[in-house]
Amino acid sequence: MKPSHPHHAAAAPHPLRRAAIVLATALLAAAALAAMPRAARADTPAAAAGACPALLDVTFPRLQDESPQNLCQYRGKVLLVVNTASYCGYTYQYEGLERVYAKYRDRGLVVLAFPSNDFAQETGSKEQIADLCFNTYGVKFPIFSKSVVSGKDANPLFATLAKATGQQPKWNFHKYLVGRDGKPVAAFPSAVEPTDARMTREIEKLLAG
Repeated sequence: MKPSHPHHAAAAPHPLRRAAIVLATALLAAAALAAMPRAARADTPAAAAGACPALLDVTFPRLQDESPQNLCQYRGKVLLVVNTASYCGYTYQYEGLERVYAKYRDRGLVVLAFPSNDFAQETGSKEQIADLCFNTYGVKFPIFSKSVVSGKDANPLFATLAKATGQQPKWNFHKYLVGRDGKPVAAFPSAVEPTDARMTREIEKLLAG
């Protein structure tokens, strides 16, 4: 009868070897951790939207309640910026602006309206302006409190838009288009309807870009 051989447990690694393994594992983990933010950066919402363009890094009070609204919330969107008035021959363009907004908002268009009395046709209170916009025309796009949009006292958004395009509003319902990168692209005078093919073609192009 052959003698049975006892089962021997595997020998433990040498202390120096064990320390080397631990050190190597720690170094690999540290390298992976250091690389993770760079790899994940593109997946974060803030990075996807990008840094706020200088044009949009301004704050305006909302029409309804004067709550401060920073325009950085619209970065990455195509913007149609317009100065409006309640007692103007072009006031009916609120309807066209809302139609354009409803058609393209799911693709990334936002209409931003800035009531102004620069041409003596927005003399009402914020409550009266809101009633006209929201109740009469059923507007759902953002509207801000009354401000100056032309001349040396123009609000910072309109001052920058006028400088970039070489055109400042000469009347109510002057329109600017801004690309997703926050750069002004085009300006349209009051007589150009929001649904005009010249404007919608440019909107389509910007949304597709």
